[in-house]
Amino acid sequence: MSPGKSASAGIAHSSLTRGELLRRAAELVPVLKERATRTEELRQVLPESVQDLLASGLIRIGNPRRYGGHDVEVDTAFEVGFELGRGCGSTAWCYSLWTAHNWWLGHFPAQCQEEFFATGPDTLFSSGLNPAGGKVEPASGGFRVSGRWGFSSGCDAATWVMVAVPGARPNEPLWLLLPRSDYQIVDTWFASGMRGSGSKDIVIKDAFVPAHRAVDPERCGAEDMTGWELHGRLSYRAPLRCLAGWDLAAPLIGIAQGAIDEFTARAQRMSGPGRAADSVALQLRLAEAAAEVDAARALHRQDIREILDRAARGEGFTELDRVRYRRDKAFIARLSVRAVDRLFEGSGARAVLDAEPIQRCHRDAHGASHHAALSWDLIAEQFGRQAIGLT
Repeated sequence: MSPGKSASAGIAHSSLTRGELLRRAAELVPVLKERATRTEELRQVLPESVQDLLASGLIRIGNPRRYGGHDVEVDTAFEVGFELGRGCGSTAWCYSLWTAHNWWLGHFPAQCQEEFFATGPDTLFSSGLNPAGGKVEPASGGFRVSGRWGFSSGCDAATWVMVAVPGARPNEPLWLLLPRSDYQIVDTWFASGMRGSGSKDIVIKDAFVPAHRAVDPERCGAEDMTGWELHGRLSYRAPLRCLAGWDLAAPLIGIAQGAIDEFTARAQRMSGPGRAADSVALQLRLAEAAAEVDAARALHRQDIREILDRAARGEGFTELDRVRYRRDKAFIARLSVRAVDRLFEGSGARAVLDAEPIQRCHRDAHGASHHAALSWDLIAEQFGRQAIGLT
């Protein structure tokens, strides 16, 4: 890149509509479903699936417009997550994270964004957001960082990583972005669920991170309005912490919908006098599971719409608002897992066979729901204490 020339100057903008993006997502569902077994065997998203996601333009929903993004908001990415999860939970999970990450990047200083997108609009990064494994020290012009971070989903296809390290204040970490040359991937991902997510460990040994590749996520979209000032995108006018984590809940809803799809298709194949599909008990299971997934999806959409509407009006968000959003994400996970469990339990002995997709839905739903951002007990307690004033 020549001096004075920005990366964004070389990125052609080709905006796709929300309807076209959702159509492309729907077309990928049967493709991802057919690849789901091989994705689990490889223990990462298949290279051809990564290429399909990039070629479809779906990941660019997260990009700021000047870096090849579309004229749609992040709620479109969540709708894509609902859809892709029906085909392959692991691929949908990584899609959602890659897309959310490229949206998060808009909060970083402009120099960082230019460096990241210097290789084009389809650049990806993974993350490790538990600060407990990281050590950071101030250095001239930035930081020196070392440590080990687990659960870096989609790291094999990424060329950058973002890690969390302890910040200046308790429970308020700093996020640092590093290129592929500064870290190692350690293959630790042998899991019962979300096997294809490739959520391996990241190891960094005394790497230098310049100050422009660091942000305080607690300030992004609140005191620090860099994203809004640079891009004028509504989602950058709301606190990052209010909009983070919904990308994890979206594919989980899709996984649960995939279980409904599979249960329904199997029942239709088994219908007829005296057949299992004529069982009222199974019909009731299907009805209740479908209502749970519809409720989860509606709650997800309602909260995102509320956040964006309040951002449009320039309204603030209280601590109770923030913890309510965390509660709702965890409850969405709870509803989705209940729905999958209900159908799996009613699917008979064949449901445990590797050839039956519903067993993968069952494992993936439980695997996804164990993410800290979706775990019910702690978040429910936080909401309860905040709601009754025990802060």
